[in-house]
Amino acid sequence: FYRPEVPEAALGIVSTKDPRFSYAVFGPRVAAGEVQVQRLQGDAVVLRIARLQAQDAGIYECYTPSTDVRYLGSYSGKVELRVLPDALQVSAAPPGPRGRQAPISPPRLTVHEGQELALGCLARTSTQKHTHLAVSFGRAVPEAPVGRATLQEVVGLRPDLAVEAGAPYAQRLATGELRLAKEGAEQYRMVLGGAQAEDAGTYHCTAAEWIQDPDGSWAQIAEKRAVLAHVDVQTLSSQLAVAVGPGERRIGPGEPLELLCNVSGALPPPGRHAAYSVGWEMAPAGAPGPGRLVAQLDTEGVGSLGPGYEGRHIAMEKVASRTYRLRLEAARPGDAGTYRCLAKAYVRGSGARLREAASARSRPLPVHVREEGVVLEAVAWLAGGTVYRGETASLLCNISVRGGPPGLRLAASWWVERPEAGELSSGPAQLVGGVGQDGVAELGVRPGGGPISVELVGPQSHRLRLHGLGPEDEGVYHCAPSAWVQHADYSWYQAGSARSGPVTVYPYTHALDTLFVPLLVGAGVALVTGATVLGTITCCFMKRLRKR
Repeated sequence: FYRPEVPEAALGIVSTKDPRFSYAVFGPRVAAGEVQVQRLQGDAVVLRIARLQAQDAGIYECYTPSTDVRYLGSYSGKVELRVLPDALQVSAAPPGPRGRQAPISPPRLTVHEGQELALGCLARTSTQKHTHLAVSFGRAVPEAPVGRATLQEVVGLRPDLAVEAGAPYAQRLATGELRLAKEGAEQYRMVLGGAQAEDAGTYHCTAAEWIQDPDGSWAQIAEKRAVLAHVDVQTLSSQLAVAVGPGERRIGPGEPLELLCNVSGALPPPGRHAAYSVGWEMAPAGAPGPGRLVAQLDTEGVGSLGPGYEGRHIAMEKVASRTYRLRLEAARPGDAGTYRCLAKAYVRGSGARLREAASARSRPLPVHVREEGVVLEAVAWLAGGTVYRGETASLLCNISVRGGPPGLRLAASWWVERPEAGELSSGPAQLVGGVGQDGVAELGVRPGGGPISVELVGPQSHRLRLHGLGPEDEGVYHCAPSAWVQHADYSWYQAGSARSGPVTVYPYTHALDTLFVPLLVGAGVALVTGATVLGTITCCFMKRLRKR
């Protein structure tokens, strides 16, 4: 080593052969391992100096003694080491990170899942040389010792001013969920959007000072690290809770049914980072599972009804900041069952994309709706008992009703079961026609394809007529009456149903029709026979006439 003030005096530092080679100024440091030489291979070594000092600046020479008779090359090489003063400073940027922060150092920060995590870092240097600062934000798992092995880089600014993220965060940087910006001359800010449970930990800011050597390569000359905050991520699944009221309900048919759902917990308000949807599910008494959807409000506040509830007067509304109400204007016996409120929490990812983060169901809420007590009976028969082909078959159905509220309406439909070709049993029943509770006729498909008439011939009597009866109309017919109740919201629901006994329709053939075919056959045979006899006689007479 050659000091700048005494460039001719060589000071021995360390040798790979002689342990007593070190001068007194380097001896203690060599003995302590701060200065050491390491052999990389047979013809290469590296000199390492730990805890560099200002007086270490100077000319360093690597020298190997010659054992040859004559010199065959260069046996020494020199390099100049310039020691710059350590002027790098790193600290957390005021004001502290956003969120609920306790007054301790380093601060403890709590953010909700889906919110943004913003951390700032101050990094500056007063080195007179032209250097570049590289700043990176890293995360260590909670309670883990900080070091290169435990510190996971989140995002960093490289010496060439490129922004790169650690492998687990590369996708979030590409989608814009993770950002790094320089604010002013010394402040750097990292913003991590859509906080997730795995983002919890201790965050550090690491600043490294780099200088460009004459050969164009970059060398790191200093590095410092500062603790920014201990971050806890409060997951929505650990906070979301759902309660329902007002308790078990017993109501009569046609009465309104109101159920309340309250979503509670330390949750972020709906907005830019979080969104919520709330719905009601109903399962019939004793049925397993959560049941089918009745109604819901989506994340945009738009209501919708579940399958089977279309056309009914059902309201789903938000009546308070976290209270939702389901209202059925007119309950039916089919609405009895177990109700549950289902709440879902979403967080917004990149591009305003929603990701479901948590869901919770309430306890079951029993709802009982009294039955109407309607009992129906139906008797059907074929008028006249016997019908022939080409005639009109009239089927009558008399309905008797017991119980039920005032204003009960009756509907009746006619069905037929026809034997399948080559089968002894009948096929599935097909609708022929009927009259609804509103008096509107509904025509189905007649097996014979002819005209149909369905009509109400009495307060509780219905008639089906099949005009121009044909053989395809043969089958077993039955009448299926149903009782309907209309509520104040003008919706209908079926309060009872019944089925009559079977009525067999067989189109008979008229007696004259049975003789018509043999008559045609006899006449045809007679005509053929007469023509044959006449032709034979005429032929013989002509032969005799020619001979004469």
